[in-house]
Amino acid sequence: MPATTETLDDYAATRARLHPDCWVCAPLHDRGLAVRFKAGTNGVVTGEFPCHEEFVGYPGLLHGGVISALLDGAMTNCLIARGTTGLTARFKVRFLKPVLIGRPATIRGWWEKSRGAVHVLSADLSQDGQVLATAAGRFMTYPE
Repeated sequence: MPATTETLDDYAATRARLHPDCWVCAPLHDRGLAVRFKAGTNGVVTGEFPCHEEFVGYPGLLHGGVISALLDGAMTNCLIARGTTGLTARFKVRFLKPVLIGRPATIRGWWEKSRGAVHVLSADLSQDGQVLATAAGRFMTYPE
């Protein structure tokens, strides 16, 4: 199921309709992360996260749970950009280096393949152009 221009053009409306209250990506969630993912023509979604102090784990470092949520959110938004929804069935994160508080991070998600109702996706998080965490996930189609 390749991404289409029609799906990408309607991405924001589709995300708002199918995923309106998400703690990671809902822009109006007053206590969430409010990451605004954007879908590219290549099927990759990207978002920025400022890594504010309120999300600290160890001193000066972004909490690993927040990193995981950001990566999961990127993969979920990639599915939405492809015109489908999915629930995380399997999720694996590799923390390569610490993510620093007070410096923006870029999160990317992309589709790898689908087999029936199972979708395989990947994501990464980087700061200053260096990948600091990666994720691989399997998602089960979730009907609207």
